[in-house]
Order: sequence, then C-alpha cells, then structure tokens
Amino acid sequence: MKFSELLSIAGGESVFSSSLLLAGESGADSLRCQLSRWVRTGKIIQLRRSLYMLAKPYRKRDPHPFLIANRMKAASYVSLQSALAHYGLIPEYVPVVTSVTTGRPESITMSVGTFSFKHIKKSLFSGYTSLSLSDDESIFIAVPEKALLDLIYLTPGGDHVEYLRGLRLQNLDQLNLEQLCSYAESTGSAKLGRAVECVVSMAEKEEYIEL
Repeated sequence: MKFSELLSIAGGESVFSSSLLLAGESGADSLRCQLSRWVRTGKIIQLRRSLYMLAKPYRKRDPHPFLIANRMKAASYVSLQSALAHYGLIPEYVPVVTSVTTGRPESITMSVGTFSFKHIKKSLFSGYTSLSLSDDESIFIAVPEKALLDLIYLTPGGDHVEYLRGLRLQNLDQLNLEQLCSYAESTGSAKLGRAVECVVSMAEKEEYIEL
C-alpha cells in the first residue's frame, strides 16, 4: 500500500484501526510492515496495537483526547476528574484523561497525552452517556453524577468531608441530586451513602448563598 492510498482511506479519520485498511487488497503481514515503516518515519503515530493516527501535517483534524481514550480501551468511558472538569464541576485543568474500565488498570503516556484507566467492577459499569464530538464522532463519558461517584468510590478516604471540600466543587446546580442519591443507593455502598449526604449538604448551602 502506498501512503497516498492510506490518506485516501483514512485521511478523514482522526483515529483509525488497521482493520480499516484490510478492506483493500493488502495482506495483513505486509500491511503491518508498512505501518511500522510509516511509524518509524513519523508519518503516523501508533496509539496501541492496531490503532493509529496520522501525524501532522497529514491529518485533517486533531483527535479529541476523550476519543483517543475511548478507542484505546473499548470497554471504557471517560470519568472522574476528566468528566467533572468537562462539565465545569471542578475548577482545575486536568492534564490526564482518566477513564474507568472493567479491564485491567493502566496508565499510558505518549506524545499525544497521558491516559489513565481505573478498574471498576462490572456491577458499577453504568451511568455513562454518548457525547457527540462532531457529525461522525462520539464518545462515552460518565454523566456528572456518576463521574463524581466514580471518583469518590475509587479514592481512599473519598467520603471524608475534607476530601470533598478539597475538590472545590462548583456549579452544583448542574447535579441531579435525586439521580446522585439513586446511583449511590443502587451500589449498596455505605461509603457512597456518606459522601452523597455531604455533597447534598454542600449543594444546598451553595444554593442558599446564591439566593
């Protein structure tokens, strides 16, 4: 396969899989060798096995970090601080894209960013939605309530008042407190129950201050 053919097939994709290229006539072995050569020469960037993106100036658009995270692990969704920052619930810029997965936990640093995957049991793998990034790209991300609960659940001492205050939660009017309580109750976790009581109290105080 020539590089011009690759651009013709995958040029419109911000992230692409080698399986997309196998629809042509190239054999799998020769295609892998050619992809390796293009990685070495800096024409494409390998994100994971069989997952790539075009290097600048060949790509037409830069992939959103959340899209890269989703594609790196199929059974995952963006959550914790990354989702909370996206929704404007915490003030800090979050340089690491953090997701939860039912697979093994890992942290990956590469030229396009750092991606952290936290393991969560299958019974808690819920509370996420599809977010459209463009006409043809969408990602899975936790709803605000679940992003907060995922963070609390996975953080030792996450239910402590000091920790919750340290998050400097803001715009709490965006939280559906009934949904927050419902998610916590469905887990049967006493830790989440205690944390939700604190968050609800914080939300009520924020509302009172605004009034």
